[in-house]
Amino acid sequence: MENSKPSCCHVSRTNFTSINKEEKEQVLRKGKANTDQTVYLEGGEYLMGTNDEEGFQADGEGPVKRVTVSPFYIDIHTVTNQQFKEFIDDTGYKTEAEHYGWSFVFYQFISKDYPGKLQQVQQTPWWLAAEQASWHQPEGLGSTIRDRMDHPVIHVSWTDAVAYCKWAGKRLPTEKEWEYAARGGLEQKKFPWGDELTTDQTHYCNIWQGEFPYNNTREDGFIGTAPVNAFQPNAYGLYNTSGNVWEWCADTFETDRNGKIDQDPVDGNISKVMRGGSYLCHESYCNRYRVAARSSNTVESSSGNIGFRCVTDG
Repeated sequence: MENSKPSCCHVSRTNFTSINKEEKEQVLRKGKANTDQTVYLEGGEYLMGTNDEEGFQADGEGPVKRVTVSPFYIDIHTVTNQQFKEFIDDTGYKTEAEHYGWSFVFYQFISKDYPGKLQQVQQTPWWLAAEQASWHQPEGLGSTIRDRMDHPVIHVSWTDAVAYCKWAGKRLPTEKEWEYAARGGLEQKKFPWGDELTTDQTHYCNIWQGEFPYNNTREDGFIGTAPVNAFQPNAYGLYNTSGNVWEWCADTFETDRNGKIDQDPVDGNISKVMRGGSYLCHESYCNRYRVAARSSNTVESSSGNIGFRCVTDG
């Protein structure tokens, strides 16, 4: 039987509400590329995807195919709140969540006396559309990133991510580049560190433990996002390519993994690839923190568990 488990980890703006979108201002003047560490990857051939029965055939995880990537540089971690703030301060850019006036927040992060409007998503009731939730108010009104400047920026759409990349003189990774980097040189392993999720009770990524979506035992130390350099990096020196936040890729989502690479902001309900899973992934429902796992969301969608990292040509 085809494995087609839905994803607990994300939700789309599409068909959720009729909130009108303001006309986006264009302030993508190029700034200085961030100075955080990157790693140079020589590229070459590798085996992409999986034929494992644990994989989701409906997502196009398989069949395994040999692909080639050219040399490139990739940031060792996702873009942080601090880095994104520098972009905002320099350009005055307004994210899509800010234009819409809301974004999706996991229900356990919303206070019972929340001062703003909330709307539940019928198909995934653990997501709430929270008024004024955005990159700098990750849990909506009254929340702050003040003590999370080294955490990944969230509530960023694909379009927002592309805007940041243009400012930084970088780009989003292609899906082939992302998986090549995430594997860390290991061939056909389930995770960036091997086939076992934990060893000797050591956790290697930020995902859900316990019963989703009711009780997170936070055995890995986190209930929401973790700092971008939490846990051990893979053999290429990359942090959190499994769990923490989903990462946008450049490609349009196609089940044959041959989606168009389009680095310009796109209008409409076009879905783009996301990789890596998030802190909400759990094997009982989502199980997309495996390195071959893939998902998608529309270019204008944002939520409290989607971020991105950047690359440049080698």
